[in-house]
Amino acid sequence: MRTRVKICGLTRAEDVNAAVAAGADAVGLVFYPPSSRYVSPENACGLRNLVPAMVSVVALFVNASNEDVQQVIDQVQPDILQFHGDESPDECEQYGRRYMKAFRVGAPGLDTPQAVLETCRRYRSASAWLFDSYSAGYGGSGKQFDLGLLEMVIATPESRPVVLAGGLNVETVGAAIAQVAPFAVDVSSGVEISGGVKCAGKIRAFMQAVALSR
Repeated sequence: MRTRVKICGLTRAEDVNAAVAAGADAVGLVFYPPSSRYVSPENACGLRNLVPAMVSVVALFVNASNEDVQQVIDQVQPDILQFHGDESPDECEQYGRRYMKAFRVGAPGLDTPQAVLETCRRYRSASAWLFDSYSAGYGGSGKQFDLGLLEMVIATPESRPVVLAGGLNVETVGAAIAQVAPFAVDVSSGVEISGGVKCAGKIRAFMQAVALSR
C-alpha cells in the first residue's frame, strides 16, 4: 500500500506550490494563533485557491471556539478538519464534516499502549487517527515519540486509518513507516527552514524517502 503524505503548517504560496509539485496528497493549514505556522482565514483562502483537485486541504484547530471553526469552514472550505487539542467526540462531530483526531502520545493518560487505544476508541467516527508527540506547543516540535505505544492501535481490527506525525524527516521517516505501516505520514518541521517557512528541496527529499520506504 502506498503511504500517503500530508505537508502541514503551510503559510506561503510558494510552499503550497512546492508541496503540490512534489506529489503531496494533502496540505495542512494551521488555525491556532500561538503557532508560528498560523494563517488567518483570509490568508488561508488565497492558499486554498492554489490547491488543485485531488489534493486535500486540511484545517487544523486546537481547542477553537465553534464560531472560529465555522468561520474557517465557511470561508476556506477545507476538505478535512483536524482537531489537535482536547476536543470531545461530540465537539469533533458537530460540524457534520470528515475529521481527523490527533493524539499527543506520551502525554499523561496517553503513556501506555492500552491508554492510547482506549482514548482512540472514543473517536470511532474519525476518518483517521493522527499520532503526534506530546509537547507544550501542540505539534510541530520536531520530536519523535515511542512508536511502541501504538502497538495495540495497530493490532486492533477496529483501528481507524493511522496518520503518523512527530519528528519525521528524511532521515527518520523510512524506519517509522517500516515499524508502524501507517496509512499516511504528516510532516511539518521536518521540511522547514524555520517555523512556517518550508524548503522545496526538503519537501522533495521527504517525498522521495517515503516513496522508497516499505
